[in-house]
Amino acid sequence: MVTNTSGKKKTAIARATVREGEGRVRINSQPVELVEPEMARLKMLEPFRIAGEDLRSQVDIDVRVNGGGVAGQADAVRTALARGLVQHLNAAELRDAYMEFDRSLLVNDVRQSEPKKWGGPGARARYQKSYR
Repeated sequence: MVTNTSGKKKTAIARATVREGEGRVRINSQPVELVEPEMARLKMLEPFRIAGEDLRSQVDIDVRVNGGGVAGQADAVRTALARGLVQHLNAAELRDAYMEFDRSLLVNDVRQSEPKKWGGPGARARYQKSYR
């Protein structure tokens, strides 16, 4: 059985394909062990640490991620992996464990950066005003 899931964070979108296999996890056709920086890699593999490493040996996961930066992509991949595992294994107790650990493992974070407006250097900040 093949399961397709997705995860989002800011402008990053990750699409994961989960199928039976021997534990290969690939991010953009590259083994997850080669992903840099290390903090992003650890973030991506969080769903396996919660579920147990024995679960990883049962599935092969291919993830394609684009948009955003390193941190946003790591969060999007993490959500896609967790959703894919829950859907593929159809495990309610795994879903509950993810929800108890961190809700954003299964639910997308909808926050976006506010667009810049006129009259200032950013979304809310205004240019300084001189009185003399």
